Amino acid sequence: MSVFLGIDVGSVSTNLVLINEKNDVIYSLYLRTQGRPIEAIKSGLNSMLSYMPLGIDVKGVGATGSGRQLASMIVGADVVKNEITAHAVAAVNQIPNVHSVLEIGGQDSKIIILDNGIVSDFAMNTVCAAGTGSFLDQQAARLGLTIQEFAALALEAKNPVRIAGRCSVFAESDMIHKQQLGHSTSDIVAGLCEALVRNYLNNVGKGKDIKSPVIFQGGVAANPGIKIAFAEALGMEIIVPKHYSVMGALGAAILAREAVAHKEKSSFLGFSLINSDFKTSSFECKGCPNLCEVIELFADNTLKARWGDKCSKWTDIIEDAI
Repeated sequence: MSVFLGIDVGSVSTNLVLINEKNDVIYSLYLRTQGRPIEAIKSGLNSMLSYMPLGIDVKGVGATGSGRQLASMIVGADVVKNEITAHAVAAVNQIPNVHSVLEIGGQDSKIIILDNGIVSDFAMNTVCAAGTGSFLDQQAARLGLTIQEFAALALEAKNPVRIAGRCSVFAESDMIHKQQLGHSTSDIVAGLCEALVRNYLNNVGKGKDIKSPVIFQGGVAANPGIKIAFAEALGMEIIVPKHYSVMGALGAAILAREAVAHKEKSSFLGFSLINSDFKTSSFECKGCPNLCEVIELFADNTLKARWGDKCSKWTDIIEDAI
């Protein structure tokens, strides 16, 4: 059976998805990046290899996420796309007539508006941590709760309190103040969910034409309190797709299937790369005023790739050598 692999490397999670020729997900994996994207990619591929039965052939690979260039160089990707494109492709695959995509990940959030399956508008927030998965993780830990317990508590709220959600620092201070006033933990958690949704809609979603069908994806979509808060704020049904946590990787896999249709052979380097020792380094090119930071990738002490230079001066050296 022919399959296609999508890899989404983010600051918080690294996700891998295998699809068949009908875009059906046959395997998915969500891993914590933990600041070590190379190890996360290798670990994910190793887990996938142990799962795959004999006779399955990876015909194409796509990479996305903030670490897409690194992932592409390590595995030999056939297509490399940004997160907006990958998430939009996956959303359309799940809900063909989707109009609005709300995505909240570990360190950033985004909104995508589609018309007839084509991205017509989008926005990203990569500056403020308020409303992201990492902030929710921190607050859950501060309250002595697992993230699963934290998410479920919002459903028990009787009277959600108003939390200042414009900034993660102010939100945490306000939560502590509400605790000191004697409000229940469930009311505080529900209030935080509502605050994070307000923050998202007033910043990322400001001025956007949000219409149904609305899909909510990303790791934070696992939190039912956030979903309910979105539904109440927008007055619309919020759809959480089956593969909500790995939608970027799913989109990358679909794009890979489309890309290799026009290639004789995939660029995938195979699962043997799991045994390679990868290291990265960087230097600043002083060839022009751009002062580009050039990234180098070594596999078993052999220079395999460079990227980051706007003029391709250093990239071309590697390509010529190959």
